[in-house]
Parts: sequence; structure tokens; C-alpha cells
Amino acid sequence: MNKIITIYCKNNGQRYDVPTGSTLEEVYNLTGLDMPYGVTSAKVNNKVEGLHFMCFTDKDVEFLDVTSPSGMRTYTRSLFFVLYKAVIDLYPGSRLRIDTPVPNGYYCRLDLGRELTKDDIEALRRRMHEIVDAALPFHRITCPTEKAVALFRSEGLENKAKLLESTGSLYTYYYTLDGTAEYFYGSLLINTRQLRLFDVVPYFDGLLLRLPDRRNPLRLQPPTAQRKIFAVFNEHHRWQEILGVSTIGEFNEACERGFANELINVSEALQEKKISRLADTIEARPEVKVILISGPSSSGKTTFSKRLAVQLMACGLKPVPISLDDYFVDREKTPRAANGDYDFEHIDALDIPLLTAQLKALLAGEEVELPRYNFQTGKSEKSGHRLRIERGTLLVLEGIHALNPSLTAEIPDERKFKIYASALTTILLDDHNYIPTTDNRLLRRIVRDYRYRGYSATETIRRWPSVRAGEDRWIFPYQENADAMFNSALLFEFAALRNQALPLLEQVPENVPEYSEAYRLRKFLSYLKPISLKGLPPTSLLREFLGGSTFKY
Repeated sequence: MNKIITIYCKNNGQRYDVPTGSTLEEVYNLTGLDMPYGVTSAKVNNKVEGLHFMCFTDKDVEFLDVTSPSGMRTYTRSLFFVLYKAVIDLYPGSRLRIDTPVPNGYYCRLDLGRELTKDDIEALRRRMHEIVDAALPFHRITCPTEKAVALFRSEGLENKAKLLESTGSLYTYYYTLDGTAEYFYGSLLINTRQLRLFDVVPYFDGLLLRLPDRRNPLRLQPPTAQRKIFAVFNEHHRWQEILGVSTIGEFNEACERGFANELINVSEALQEKKISRLADTIEARPEVKVILISGPSSSGKTTFSKRLAVQLMACGLKPVPISLDDYFVDREKTPRAANGDYDFEHIDALDIPLLTAQLKALLAGEEVELPRYNFQTGKSEKSGHRLRIERGTLLVLEGIHALNPSLTAEIPDERKFKIYASALTTILLDDHNYIPTTDNRLLRRIVRDYRYRGYSATETIRRWPSVRAGEDRWIFPYQENADAMFNSALLFEFAALRNQALPLLEQVPENVPEYSEAYRLRKFLSYLKPISLKGLPPTSLLREFLGGSTFKY
């Protein structure tokens, strides 16, 4: 006689008695929930699992769909597998790489040994729809790691084999789809029929895999061209291929062979070279007097601006930082958010008329007294700091609105040089498992918030959706306005962050919603071999988060 266990469903607040060993799919069918966009996965005791998951003890369960970040990740991974299956069915021996996340999907490279044509992409689209319509099941298989490594190596998936080999785990799992084996960092759907909406279209020299819009899953994400960001990703991918370190498995192997310091030195040298070239570009444009630097949270804007200032001084120029925080309007004039709280991220929270008047006066050769904002009183005050532009002086403004045209609308474009800085993660777990760029910034922020602000990882993760919403509204729409892009991500940084981030993530208790994100990040970091920070320069951008910088913040 089967033992009965109790499942508490958070979606409807009901409890269900089910036989031990019941799958989440069976529990979902029992609840009678009608999720309009379909169920993709579930949080089980605040840890995301696929619907294959079997329950053997009492559990708290929250079912997810594509409107949740975790649910969309499950959908996306499953779609990657269908694309890979279509590729090997049509073009055996070719290589597919899920290369770059873009606003409307994922850019994928497909090496056929010849140019990819529109007919190839149309054939892939047809084959993917055939696979989806067949409702083929995704099977999850657990086995000794050495057996999975041998399987993937025999199929030519060397970077996947290296990834699993480097984990040191005795057992692992992989998925199969109609006889094709694949490994994914996270859960998949039950079967291909759940992939209701997708498309593949030509994109530069590869293809674009389009996904549903998470805010409106009945439509595909609207197309958005971001050529400058895309160019940065491509440049770094080419550089990593030259080094032979494009994936985490290859990185771990290089570290085991004693090349960690070389990777640090080369990565740091590449960033310094980029910053030096930016300074040279600015020096070559004597009409430029205002440098505007923007980027999302934890992108390293502060250290980047300080290192750029050093290179500008080496060019004989005089960079002068101007803090946009000193141009806040008086507290009572600050816009309100929908919940009634002050919206300090709104562009109207800044006194743009005052900023404009002072910038125009400075560019005209006049002297101004810069304001100082008193955050205790919520009032703008006189600072006593007077400034006049001299020969070679450059005004450096850094902040989330720096690239918003309305901030400096009355300043002629030829007087401005706009820079977008962000941590654009270019290393992959393997060819079919990308690393979200937001994970890079979130890990940085978790470490920095604990070190300098006393926040726990739980608090940082809890605030993160609000931070991301502000970025979506005030930063990302203007990133292509930049004259130059700077990628602050370092090839080795996940391994450098690992030992500081893991203990903080392990302190997130299982009984809070933030546990699922903490667990996901812990699992990701477990793929990496930690590296020593002894070779990390004191001017490294990572020192802003890890400590030990020679810059003052």
C-alpha cells in the first residue's frame, strides 16, 4: 500500500494528499489550476524543479509559468534543446553555439562549414515545429558522471564533457529527446508540445531564436536592434576563442594546468588597453568637454570612471567629476512611484534646469558654484566649490540617466562623449548553456552589499527585481546612444567572486522566497574552480566589489 504524503499548493492555498512518488505534473493535474500560459516548472520548498520531479515527503509547491523568470528559463532551455535536435537531424557534424542574449531572443552561431542561408533557417524552423507538434518527451537520466562525460565526448561535445569532468561530482544527470542526449543547467519541460510560441530568423551571420515576451506570453518579444552591444559580445567571443577559453570547462582546465595568473593578467591588460584607447579617442576630439557615463547596477562604473580619468591625465587632460547626486530636486518636489513612495530613480528627480544652466555656463568659460545635496534634510545647498573650465578640462558625469537625451538636451552633441559601461558576460557554461549577464552583476552586488553596506544576500536578492525594473525603464532604452561601449566583465571573475559569494548565498534560509535564486546561483558557482586573488591588481575593476582597491570610493 502506497504511503500518502501532503502537498501544500501555494497557488491556491489548498492541501492535497497524494501517493508517495507522485510527480509534480500529477500534482498539478490534481489541483485543477488553470494557468493560461501553461505550467513550466515549480518551486518545491523554494527550490525550482521540473515537472518530472517526484515527491516522497510532504512539500510546499508553487507552480510557475513563463511570466516568472524561473519559468521562462525552463521554457528557454527546452527550446534550446529542440533547436539543437533540429540542427543535428538536418546537419549532422555541424556545431551550434547559443552565443549571445539579445533583447528579442538569442543569437546563435551555426557552423556548417559554409555560409548559413535563409533556406537553412527555414528548414530548421520547419523541423523544430515538427518536433514540437510530435509532443516528444524530455527524459531526465541520472548516471555516474564518468558515463555522461564519455557519452558527450563520443558525440563531439567536448566542452560539455570538460564541464562535467571539472565538477568532481560522482553522479550527474542529463536529458534525452528522441534519442538525442543533452545536458542543461536547470530543469526542462515535460514534452515539446509545451513550446507554444517561438521563431527562428536570420540574424547577422547566424540566426536569432525568438522567445515569447514574458510580460505578454501570447506574442514574441518585439524586435530591438542593438548593434553596438552585439559588436562588443562578438569582439570578446573572438578574443576568447583565440585564447581557447570560451567555456567554463575550458577555463577550469586552464586553471588546473596553472594558467590562472596568465588569464588574470591578459584579461586586465585587455581592459586597460580598452580604457587607454577610449582616452586616446577623447583626446583626439578637442571639442569634447563633457563625458557622460551610464550603465546598470554593479557594472563597475565608478572604478571605470576613475581608471578612465587616470588615462585621460596621462594624455595631458584634466578630468573633473561632477556628481549627478548633487542635482537632486528638493525632497518635496521628487516624483512619486505608483505605491506613493518617492521615486528617486525618475529622471525628474534631478534638477535638470540647474544642471543645464551650469553646464552651459561652464562651456561658455564662466565660473559656477556647484551644488551639494543634503540627503538628511532633502535640500539642495551651496557647496562653496567653485569651478571654471580651463584648457584641457573635461567634465565627467556618471549616473543612470547620463545617456538619456533629456538630461543634456541643450548641450551640443559635438561637446559630449557618451560611454555605456556594463558587465557583459561572454564566457559560456558550454555551447548550449549561456550565463545571464544579470547573474554577473547580481553576484557582484551581493558581495559588495555585504562588505560595504552590511546587507545580507537575502536582502540584496529581494531588492534585485526593483533594481532591474528601474534599469529597464531608465538605462537600457538609451544604451545604444553611446559613442563607445565598455565591457567591465572579466573572463576570470566568477572564479574570483566564488569564495566570497558562496558563504553569503549559503546563509539564505530555505523558508524565504529568495532561497530559489540563492540556490540557483550556488549551483552555478559550483561549476567553477576558485582562483587565488593574489594576482589581482589593486586597480582591478573587481576590487570595487571584493575590496583591496587603491581607489577611494
